Amino acid sequence: TWVQPGLAGLMDGSVSTLAPIFATAFATQDPWTTFQVGLAASVGAGISMGFTEAAHDDGVLSGRGAPWKRGLASGVMTTLGGLGHALPYLIPDFWTATVIAIIVVFVELWAIAWIQNRFMETPFVRAALQVVLGGGLVLAAGILIGFG
Repeated sequence: TWVQPGLAGLMDGSVSTLAPIFATAFATQDPWTTFQVGLAASVGAGISMGFTEAAHDDGVLSGRGAPWKRGLASGVMTTLGGLGHALPYLIPDFWTATVIAIIVVFVELWAIAWIQNRFMETPFVRAALQVVLGGGLVLAAGILIGFG
């Protein structure tokens, strides 16, 4: 009741915010603007995921636990997942912030694959392909859009 919605939130926050954050970073090359977009995307995604998780299942039939508990876990972890690679843009130097943000993304994606393997019993290779490949594609899309 905590791990599954938290993991779903972490995955969503980490992956869904990649494109807007890195598109903004490369389009503007302005760390402060990139941080603001990252903060907005992370908080907005967290609110959305929290309400969605809490509202779509009352937990009675599925046995997935209390809606508020799932919503809280999902919302908080979604926000944190996005903030991980938004916070480096508090560093005023664009390239330093970007390199650190990309390193954070790499760590986030591999950590999610490990968590899926450990707690959700997803085979590690499958988890890595899903999360790292999918996240890498979203990251690449954001960078390409930002350069465009």
